[in-house]
Amino acid sequence: MSRGGIQGFESERLSQILAARRLSQAQLAALVGVSPATVSKWRSGNQAPERETLERLAGVVNVTPEWFTRAPSAKVSLPLFRSNASAHVAARAMLEARMEWAQDVALALSEFVDYPTLNLPTRQFKEPDEITPDEIELAASECRDLWRIGRTAVPDLALAIEGAGVVLIREETGISQIEGLSAWSDALGRPLVLLSADKDNGYRSRFDLAHELGHLILHRFIPRPTERDRHKQLEQQAHRFAGAFLLPAETFANEVRTPVTLDDLLLLKRRWGVSVAAIVMRLRALKILDEEAAQSLFKRRSARWGAKSEPGDDDRLPERPRLLRRTIDLLVEENVMPLDSIPRHIGLAAHDIEMLAGLSEGYFQGKPKVVQLARLRSVPSGADAPVATDSNVVPFRFSPKR
Repeated sequence: MSRGGIQGFESERLSQILAARRLSQAQLAALVGVSPATVSKWRSGNQAPERETLERLAGVVNVTPEWFTRAPSAKVSLPLFRSNASAHVAARAMLEARMEWAQDVALALSEFVDYPTLNLPTRQFKEPDEITPDEIELAASECRDLWRIGRTAVPDLALAIEGAGVVLIREETGISQIEGLSAWSDALGRPLVLLSADKDNGYRSRFDLAHELGHLILHRFIPRPTERDRHKQLEQQAHRFAGAFLLPAETFANEVRTPVTLDDLLLLKRRWGVSVAAIVMRLRALKILDEEAAQSLFKRRSARWGAKSEPGDDDRLPERPRLLRRTIDLLVEENVMPLDSIPRHIGLAAHDIEMLAGLSEGYFQGKPKVVQLARLRSVPSGADAPVATDSNVVPFRFSPKR
């Protein structure tokens, strides 16, 4: 129990803000004007800051003082990161904290709306060795069937995933080595995906999102590995799922001409929204190419275009999340909540909410121009039907709960 200072100070919030802002205890102490030992006592729960110090602390890290007295939500499941390198420890901690903040935003908004019903295939795998290539293909096909998207190219994967009840965040993180992460939230009863917006490549972003979808479906009940080989196995399975989902065997294979050329693959890239490199890997998985032919294409690709870029990378803008942004838009438009009260209600800085929800910079500084896509309406008691929406709108119901 804390001795002295503000009652109800949540030391876990302090750990969270240190991770989110990538600050050490010593750095925070210098900014606030206290000793590192004092910050250590705050963090351990042995002491709490006085009111004036709390206000100074909140100002330094750009949250409300009251935020430090809010009990944190239950932690999301441990994300599986693409890289297992120890050099990324601080970066991972920052992204996990951002994921927890996204959960806070989604929870606060869920007081006013019902999000789309979760609609993902269920798998109970406990070990990665249980997951065969055939199981991955089956899970990808089942996901398409659940979403009723057939076997053609997915026009907008972000929209499809949000429509299936997943909370999606895409923001610049400053950590280009980590393309994305995903986790399950018990508090929300649904998963979250956070994608890095640092690389503005629509093709790679789609594949990263499909990769995280694979983790959510295949690896939900598998403990996060520490062994390098086991970690690599999970990553390869998520990669295979992404290829199977984005390039379904039944239709994609029929469009491939042999012998396969790079120019042909560029046409497939634009049609399916998947990079040439990922298409080559899919052709190898489908045994249209053997290992030698796949490696030959990779070598020609690197010699012709370089290792990291391909022609047409700028042709496709990254798909952007809508769910959290539209929820806030609608709350403002329908006068459910005044614009300037939303950050106070959530407790985070306006800038952080703008980034997490995909809002324009400065959104909370003045009434935004809201493009009306659908109107909120109250749902009669016992009614289950969602508001009718067009193809560009994630369906969810207005559900006043206050």
